[in-house]
Amino acid sequence: MAVQLRGHWYRGGTSKCWLFDAEDVAQHAGSREEVLGLLADAFGAADARQLDGVGGGTSTTSKAAIITATPHGPADLDYLFAQVGIGDATVELGSNCGNCATAIALHAVQARVVPTNDGVTQVRMRNLNTGAVLTGRIATPGGRVPTSGSARVPGSTASGVPVSLSFHAPWCGTTGAALPTGNVVDRLAVGKTALTATMVDAGAPAVLIPADEVGIDLSTMTGNLGEHLPLLIATRAAAAVAMGLRSPEDPPQNAVPKVGVVAPAGDYIAADGTKISADSHDLRVRMLSMLAPHPAIGLTSAVAVSLAAALPGSVAAEVLAASAPAGSRLLRIGTPAGVVSTEVVTDDAGHVTEVALHRAARHLAVADIDVARSVA
Repeated sequence: MAVQLRGHWYRGGTSKCWLFDAEDVAQHAGSREEVLGLLADAFGAADARQLDGVGGGTSTTSKAAIITATPHGPADLDYLFAQVGIGDATVELGSNCGNCATAIALHAVQARVVPTNDGVTQVRMRNLNTGAVLTGRIATPGGRVPTSGSARVPGSTASGVPVSLSFHAPWCGTTGAALPTGNVVDRLAVGKTALTATMVDAGAPAVLIPADEVGIDLSTMTGNLGEHLPLLIATRAAAAVAMGLRSPEDPPQNAVPKVGVVAPAGDYIAADGTKISADSHDLRVRMLSMLAPHPAIGLTSAVAVSLAAALPGSVAAEVLAASAPAGSRLLRIGTPAGVVSTEVVTDDAGHVTEVALHRAARHLAVADIDVARSVA
């Protein structure tokens, strides 16, 4: 049995995301379980190559979002983000994706979900996975809808429409607390090892550990971290329990919490062989995405790192470059793709109220996907 599902394919930042209208999805799937099955079949998730579906076979290209216009709601639209399995016919809903939100903001303007303004059009988006509200801002001079642009982001040589994306406080949308354990730093038991860890819930739930503590050298980011993956995956499983994301008897998730290793600023070799100088960034970070190293950094992870860096004593704050300007609104994060900057806004008490990033997005295709439904 096959059904036809209309989708819009976008590149947002360093990810690709299929966007679906909630009303169209509802024609083929009535329950959440049916929706997840529909997405898994559409992507060909059961196959590691996703050969019989529209998935891209990597964590950054196996993403979807289901969109509902909410003109009278707290935002212009609601969206449910789905991280689709690769070689596993499962779909995880425990997180958010900033790169996909970038694409959603552009889609909302291009599809006239929100009316354009003369100057800048603002798109307010509520992520149903976490309750987080994001704002995308897109230049629309004269009310014109942009279809192309020259903006680029680290990790992609392709250009796109510039999109300014902001994540807003309150944080803690997934766990109920910005610091789910109540501590800035914990000693996290991972098997027989105890690791220094900062666990935060901002952008997405994330656990950050010092790179040198687990023997990871960030002077080069060209390797695949193969020998370290078992420990990092075990760290995610342990942190998920500590953060209240799952019970000890539940199977571990692959999408959350995000796992990152951090190190002080220093000269390093990016994934493409480019030499990155120590004075160009404030700290180095490498993140795990699903079961593989992220080729850059997810935007939700960048938000988590930004919040952690603002907490004295955290793993991220402890490695900040001594030369980082005091009170600077910019945090420069050295990643495998190069330096990604976030703009960190704080209130009078020093609490982070907004994290903004500058991204690029482009509409790639619209398609009627022939979804071959699996038979239970």
